[in-house]
Amino acid sequence: MPARDPVPPPFGRLAEPQAAPATGETVTVLVETAGARVEHILSGQLALPLDYDQDHDEWVLVLAGRARLAVEGTEAVLGPGDWLLLPAHRPHRLLAVEPGTAWLAVHLPPGGEEPTA
Repeated sequence: MPARDPVPPPFGRLAEPQAAPATGETVTVLVETAGARVEHILSGQLALPLDYDQDHDEWVLVLAGRARLAVEGTEAVLGPGDWLLLPAHRPHRLLAVEPGTAWLAVHLPPGGEEPTA
């Protein structure tokens, strides 16, 4: 069998939080497979709260900055290292973000189990 040239695995570097836009969001897809998508999101100032009702599960982790969300009437404030699992079709609202907030978001097929710990 002939030798194959080794193919290095894909790699990259996340953008610095300071690269966030002044307003809105910049979304960079890092990895996409048949069952999942991983995104790096940089958030600027929000003009208005944003409402979401997604058809996929989403796990989000705040890497830098702060964000305030409302999920089913409960408000959550997320800072660096805080994460949240949002099952498919669970309405939620992004109320405010600190400009320069950096997120890691993982989109998964609906039906994942919520953590117990």
